[in-house]
Amino acid sequence: MKEKDSQVKKRSPLNVAMGAAFMMAMAAVGPGFLTQTATFTGKMGANFGFAILICIIVDVIVQLNIWRIIIVSGKHAQVLVNEVVPGLGYVLTGLIVFGGFVFNIGNIGGAGLGLNVLFGISPENGALIAAVCAIGLFLARNAMLVVDRTVQVLAVIKVAILVYILAVVTVPYQSAVVHTFAPTSVDFYSIVTIVGGTVGGYISFSGGHKLLEGGFKGIDNVKYVNEGALTGIGVASGIRIMLFLAGLAVVVTGVQLDPANPAATIFKVAAGNFGYKFFGLLLLAAGMTSVLGSTFTSISFLDYNKNQMGRKNWRSWMIVLFIIASTAVFYIVGNPANVLVIAGALNGLILPIALAILLVASTRKKIMGTVYRHPRWLLYTGWVVVAFMAYAGIKTLLNISL
Repeated sequence: MKEKDSQVKKRSPLNVAMGAAFMMAMAAVGPGFLTQTATFTGKMGANFGFAILICIIVDVIVQLNIWRIIIVSGKHAQVLVNEVVPGLGYVLTGLIVFGGFVFNIGNIGGAGLGLNVLFGISPENGALIAAVCAIGLFLARNAMLVVDRTVQVLAVIKVAILVYILAVVTVPYQSAVVHTFAPTSVDFYSIVTIVGGTVGGYISFSGGHKLLEGGFKGIDNVKYVNEGALTGIGVASGIRIMLFLAGLAVVVTGVQLDPANPAATIFKVAAGNFGYKFFGLLLLAAGMTSVLGSTFTSISFLDYNKNQMGRKNWRSWMIVLFIIASTAVFYIVGNPANVLVIAGALNGLILPIALAILLVASTRKKIMGTVYRHPRWLLYTGWVVVAFMAYAGIKTLLNISL
């Protein structure tokens, strides 16, 4: 207990909340995020703005619900689910870890491809370098502080790169705004996919688990939920909007994005070879932050160990194995762009199931305590999101050809 208290004292509550915010945001902004955003911008043009708008609204509802329920209860999501339906938490753990592992293959591959673009290193060797760096960060002294600082620095790099690209292209802002609020067509697959890539699967729990493990739990810490969740959503959404606008500026000129690497096309067309190198740096940053986010969150779902003494060593071994296995699969299977897009859609299908169970948990005094009352607006809008995502997910499954 003393060790835990000393860790909390070393960092201010705001720092811990921002660490959770950036963990969630940068877990979302990975190679798959870049691929999905570029793919749908090329396919839908300005109408994709509507999908982004819906995604932001859903993000706010989902993250505020999940973070609040986890922090007030003081329990990890899988434990909460087990208390609602005994044994179901283990099923959720399996789904989350599987989805996190699939994305981590893409994440580690994306970091390797980023090094390939920057320095000509083979993607396989680049993935090895990225994996070694990620493992080193997790095994460092004060590991989570080191991870937080690394994620925040990489986030600044991502934003700076996109600001530069937007400065050198002509963005059709009027068309983007008009079609965002009055689209001429709506694509359910795009909505399910980007929601799944932003708050689906492991991503929706990364910030809540990070804040909980930073020592914040109980009703008195709800204010940090709002600060962390809304900051994370703002960062992730801002990056998606900037990439969408950059892609739209390229698409409206008649350029067809390369299906194998649509995001790279945007940067090449916008700023030539210099822009392509910037894309490599962005891809490296995106891959590394998502490796850190997916690994942390997936392992937090596997952690049912109540013995604090053995917990640190157990987690260290699981982190190393998770990253090594992801890297090994990348060597064997590769990292095609369409796999990342489909993985985002599958993560979106996990969301209504997980959120529905946690919403049930939020109404149980045995779990949440007798003092706390979950905000009605969050509860009701949460169920609306569950219904919408379930409908959109089923509609997508009936129409998508894999």
